[in-house]
Amino acid sequence: MNVMIAEELLLLAYSEEEGKPLVSGTQVDTALGGAVLAELAILGRVSLEGKKVVLQDSTPVGDDELDSALTKIAESRTERKPDWWVYKFYTSKLRQRLLTRLAERGVLSEERVKVLGFIPLNRYPERDPSIEQAVRARVTDVLGGAEPDERVAVLLSLLKACRLDRKAFPDADKQRIKEITEGEWAGAAVKKTIDSINAVVIVTVTTGVIVGTAGGGS
Repeated sequence: MNVMIAEELLLLAYSEEEGKPLVSGTQVDTALGGAVLAELAILGRVSLEGKKVVLQDSTPVGDDELDSALTKIAESRTERKPDWWVYKFYTSKLRQRLLTRLAERGVLSEERVKVLGFIPLNRYPERDPSIEQAVRARVTDVLGGAEPDERVAVLLSLLKACRLDRKAFPDADKQRIKEITEGEWAGAAVKKTIDSINAVVIVTVTTGVIVGTAGGGS
């Protein structure tokens, strides 16, 4: 089963048994918006030129979420900074769509519960743990010294940016995480784009404010 980096992050962001997020919704949603843009960069669809995200290839990826994001970038009449696009993709609706999609694929269960006896909430405990286990195995190998590929490095970078790394991998060596997130694991163009995305996520998680809302993101 093919899963987006955003879906991998989402599986790590929710507890397996209770199906609850391990960090705040703002942290998760910002990282998911960043993950969408980051994956398009890895796939060569966009790049950072100067301070703006530039379309490189409008060919559909074959994933509804990624193709929708790619279409928005392709149809934009103005080249925008990464913070603008992360804000554009940053929404609880994206998280809900991905959770629903994972539930429809049998990866998660969707349960309706009431908190304090009257507040209705959805929980998403795992139904098929094999997908998350595969993600964890790849990340654990890299944390143990294996050479990271772009996807694992991006995932770890986003986990660190939204402060999920210590929740998802509490026994991981902090220095090793730093080596991976700051290392030269991708070509210069991709690395530059990912670094700019991570910077947006870090600022948003730290301040609770999307950078693009202050400066217009232009």
